[in-house]
Amino acid sequence: MTNTPFARPLYVMLKPAGALCNLHCRYCYYLEKQQLYPAEEHPLMSEELLELFTQQYIETQTMPQVLFTWHGGETLMRPISFYRRALELQRRYAHGRQIDNCLQTNGTLLTDEWCEFFRENNFLIGISIDGPQMFHDHYRTTRSGRPSWHEVMRGIQMLQKHNVEWNAMAVVNHFNADYPLEFYRFFKEIGCQYLQFTPIVERQGEQVTNFSVTPEQWGRFLCTLYDEWVKEDVGQLFVQTFDATLANWAGVAPGVCSLSSMCGHAAVMEFNGDIYSCDHFVSPAHKLGNIRQQTLTSMMYGAQQREFGQQKSGTLPRQCRECRFLFACHGECPKNRFVADAYGEQGLNYLCRGYYQFFEHVAADMDFMKKELDEGRAPANIMNFKK
Repeated sequence: MTNTPFARPLYVMLKPAGALCNLHCRYCYYLEKQQLYPAEEHPLMSEELLELFTQQYIETQTMPQVLFTWHGGETLMRPISFYRRALELQRRYAHGRQIDNCLQTNGTLLTDEWCEFFRENNFLIGISIDGPQMFHDHYRTTRSGRPSWHEVMRGIQMLQKHNVEWNAMAVVNHFNADYPLEFYRFFKEIGCQYLQFTPIVERQGEQVTNFSVTPEQWGRFLCTLYDEWVKEDVGQLFVQTFDATLANWAGVAPGVCSLSSMCGHAAVMEFNGDIYSCDHFVSPAHKLGNIRQQTLTSMMYGAQQREFGQQKSGTLPRQCRECRFLFACHGECPKNRFVADAYGEQGLNYLCRGYYQFFEHVAADMDFMKKELDEGRAPANIMNFKK
């Protein structure tokens, strides 16, 4: 398999309301992006820009399927009419391609009307929820400091009522990381089938914030959760980290960029048309240009973005290059690579010890599941040996 950008789908995450949000989560890395556009009181994407992007985005794709990803801030701070217009434009410029839409929301603004719209148009909805109420409300509050868990749960129940496909995106932080089973069982109880756990690692200056998960916590969290999943839920409940790990073990592209060998195929467009290399690198140094002055093709396949993508493997420290699990994590997300390795080289991932603990813990099982895949059998067969 070639690693050239043209060999894989190109994704540009859309920010139709910029960093605007009705919540004020303490660990949110994107709220501060409002400072990039201090003069904009209402950073909303225009329909003219939406059309320009839609046409270019579809034409730039090299695959027959095109995925539009709507992200925030809070995406539902735009009205349904905005998304109806988006669908009209997608149909106009599709030219035979299959168009899909996924949208991430905190769920608090969902209504019956929204859910009917999502079901009718086959949207996949990602809901940000950090587990049971005591964990979720610790950091995910409104701007006035009120808890948000009950409103999120109301939104999930509406999605279920209208048979809208949804998945959960949960942040693992210093407060909830020590309760993996409570976390996992909660999602099973509410009928979630697809789970994405994201470790929060943020810095203030050179110091890691007190809400960030520690490497040790992350390793214990993954191992404990995995031990329950592998006994009961393989093939029934899909945990993104576990699926991506098995993919890397099997030598196929994982479904998450942080565990991929390269970066650079997933960018972000802000409300005004500015294109940045990655959602975690929205800064002047990583601005590729503006879609009104440059084409998506020139920016996404240009030298700056190619260099950004290649830096992931090109800047690995010696400890990574010599690691027997390099194939499984590829140094993880570059935003987390800011500590010194065992040889004193900078650029080791902050979460390295946690990931290494996890990969060592699951290695034998992954070998087994890879063999099952290679021989045309289901990886879920591993559960027969875990009972």
